[in-house]
Amino acid sequence: MDEELENQNAAEGEDWADTEQSGDSMIGSERILNQDEIDSLLGFDLSDEEAAERSGIRAIINSALVSYERLPMLEIVFDRLVRYMTTSLRNFTSDNVEVSLDNISSIRFGDYLNSIPLPAILSVFKAEELENYGLLTVDSNLIYSIVDVLLGGRRGTAAMRIEGRPYTTIERVLVQRMVEVVLADAKLAFEPLTPVTFTLDRLETNPRFAAIARPPNAAILVKLRVDMEDRGGRIELLLPYATLEPIRKMLLQQFMGEKFGRDNIWEGHLATELWTTQMEVRAVLDEQQISLKEVLNLEVGQTIMLNATPDSLIELRAGTIPLTRGRMGRRNHHIAVRVEAPLTPHARRAIQSLK
Repeated sequence: MDEELENQNAAEGEDWADTEQSGDSMIGSERILNQDEIDSLLGFDLSDEEAAERSGIRAIINSALVSYERLPMLEIVFDRLVRYMTTSLRNFTSDNVEVSLDNISSIRFGDYLNSIPLPAILSVFKAEELENYGLLTVDSNLIYSIVDVLLGGRRGTAAMRIEGRPYTTIERVLVQRMVEVVLADAKLAFEPLTPVTFTLDRLETNPRFAAIARPPNAAILVKLRVDMEDRGGRIELLLPYATLEPIRKMLLQQFMGEKFGRDNIWEGHLATELWTTQMEVRAVLDEQQISLKEVLNLEVGQTIMLNATPDSLIELRAGTIPLTRGRMGRRNHHIAVRVEAPLTPHARRAIQSLK
């Protein structure tokens, strides 16, 4: 036993001596860590693909998206869309429908197509005045809920979902009618800002066939939630930035409440003041072009002959805008002009613009 204890103590002494020697060598010399060791210590042990994603060039490309918050008018447009949809879908389904706006975000078109949960129905629509397309996606929960409601399903029971089969013609027709209702509400929502007509182009079930823009292009994604008591689903409205580009200046306007950047009180006051404004009207008998030399040689007492007779029509002007034509005459002790023709189209448009 004594020999075993002595051997064990000797082994422990040798280990302790080795440890002290290694510690002295570590203290006496500095060790330089390489990049892999630093990344592993900081928790940045990335694969090659992840490192490429976080590289500087990739970061610049991914940061090229424009935030929707730079277009402040979009919030009030989609808020109006929610209110219109709540009323129209109640009339469409004859049921209690609540529509809520989940969020508005920016996304690349290719990333959105890859994130669509299938099965779903993708509605491609065209914005006629903007000459571009948009995408409206209806998920499977809302599709079965709408079909169940429109075909007389019982309240209080969830819609029955049958996976693994394509949508039938009846289901597609009913969803198409709902999409047309939503697009009509979108037209009303944009109307105070600019007239836009949204026309349904086609229905697709495969995202590959709904490619309305290049995958890297940026787009606005609006997620709407439709609840019908214990049933419901989601509607996602996607508008590429190329579609909104023609009205980008309008979307950049600031707004107060729901006036879309307009002040009705100030407009009424300005119109009232314009109608009471005094305007100088000139009666032009004749116009002639003469040289500057002849004008400089004019003297008091000289006579300028006009190409006008007592029966010639006289043009009435407001500045450079011709208003109408009339005949010269006298009324009491004043020289007067009797109007002989209606207002010119140019003058009529100028007056209509003030109303």
